[in-house]
Amino acid sequence: MTEAEVLDQTNDFGRELRRRRLRVPLSLEQLGKLVHYSKGQLSKVERGLKRPTPELARLCDAQLEAGGTLSALVPRQEANASLPHSGHDGEVWLMHLGKDGSSSFQPVRRRSVIAAGATSILAMQADGLGAHDPVTAGAETVVDASRMLFDQFRRIGQASGPAGVLPPLIAQTHSLEQLSMRTGPRTRNSLLVLASRYAEYTGWMAQESGDDRSALWWTDRAVLLARAGEDSGLAAYALVRRALVCLYRGDVRQAIELSQRALDSDASPRVRGLAAQHLAQSVASDGQYDACMRSLDLARDLLCEDAANPDSPVLGASHVPDVVSMFTGWCLYDLGRPRRAAELLDQEHARIPEHAMRTRARYGVRRALAHAAAGNVDHACHLTRDVLPSVRLTHSATIFADLRRLAHALGRHPRNASVRELSPDLSSVLTHTAKS
Repeated sequence: MTEAEVLDQTNDFGRELRRRRLRVPLSLEQLGKLVHYSKGQLSKVERGLKRPTPELARLCDAQLEAGGTLSALVPRQEANASLPHSGHDGEVWLMHLGKDGSSSFQPVRRRSVIAAGATSILAMQADGLGAHDPVTAGAETVVDASRMLFDQFRRIGQASGPAGVLPPLIAQTHSLEQLSMRTGPRTRNSLLVLASRYAEYTGWMAQESGDDRSALWWTDRAVLLARAGEDSGLAAYALVRRALVCLYRGDVRQAIELSQRALDSDASPRVRGLAAQHLAQSVASDGQYDACMRSLDLARDLLCEDAANPDSPVLGASHVPDVVSMFTGWCLYDLGRPRRAAELLDQEHARIPEHAMRTRARYGVRRALAHAAAGNVDHACHLTRDVLPSVRLTHSATIFADLRRLAHALGRHPRNASVRELSPDLSSVLTHTAKS
C-alpha cells in the first residue's frame, strides 16, 4: 500500500468515525472517556492528521456498535516478513558450548560437516550404544525416565530464559533419536514419539528466544520424528505452531489460514481444540467478534472431548487451568472490550501456579495491558511493576512483544504519576531486550 493510499484510508476512517460518533450522539470528549484516548488525539484522527491504530479502531467499533466497520478502514499493517524457510533439507545442526558458559546452535550444510571431518562426530554418536542391546539393557526404563525429565525441562523453562534449556533439550532429543535406532519396534516408536515432543518444545523455546527460523526447523523435525514413530497428529499441530509464528509477525491472514487447516484435519480432539483456540485469537486480531466467539466455543467442546494419555507429554499450555477462558480474556482485549477482558484475565491469572513464572509473566503483561486500555492506568502500572522481575528472568521474545504494546498504551498518559514512576524500570527492561 502506498503512502497516498494509506492517507486516503486514514481520512476515510476519520470521516466514518465522526459520522458514527455524531449519530449516537457523543462529543469527542465523551467518546475519549469511553475509549481512554484524549479529546485532542481523537480530533487529530477524525481530521486525518493522525493515523488510527488497530486498537483504537476496535475500541471505537465496540463503543459505537459499528460491527467492525471502523476496524476495516484502518490501514492493515504489513507482516514483518513471510515465514522464513526452515531449511531442513540437506542441513544438520551443530551445538557449540563455550568455556564461558555461552551456547549456540546453528545450521550447517551436510557437505561442510563431512569436509570438516565428521567421523569423530559420528563416532561420538554411536559410542556406548552399539555394545549392548538397549532392549535388554532397559530402554523402556529410559523412556520412563526421559518422560519424567521432559516435565522437569518444562518446569525449568518456566523459570529461566530459553538459553538455559535449549542445549539440554537439543542433546536429549538427539540421544532419544539415536537410541531408537537400536531398539525393537514397540520401544522404538515410544522413543521417537517422545523425541518428537522434545523437538516440539525445543521449537517453542527457539521462538521464545526470537529465532523464528530455528523454531520452524525444530517444529519440522518434530513432525518427522512423530511420523517415524507412527504418530501422525503432530503434523496438524505444527500448523498451529506456524500460525502462532505468523500472528506474532503480523501476518493475520496466514495465521487464520493455517489454524483453519489444522482445525479441518483428522487430528485428535486436543490438537483440533488448540487449532480452534488459535483461530479465535487470529480472527480476534482481525476484529471478527462473532467468528472469534464461535471458535472459542468449539475449542472448549473439542478440548473437553480429549482423552489425554497421562503417559504422553501434553501439547500446548500445561500451566493454565482453563486455557479457553484465558484465551477468551485476551481475545476480548483484541476485540475492543478491555474491561471485560481485564475481569476475566484477573480471574484466570490468579489460578496459575506460582512456579509457572513464564506463564504468569505472559498473562500478567496482557492483564496489565487490558487494565490500561480500560482506563485503570494506576492499577495497570502496579501490575506491570509486579511482573517485570519475571519478564526479565524468562527473557521471552513473545512476552516482550506484548510488553512493547503495554509501554505504548501507558505512554498515552505521560502526566500520570504512576506512569512516570514506572517509566525508568519499564524502559530499562525494553532497552536491555533490544540489546540482547
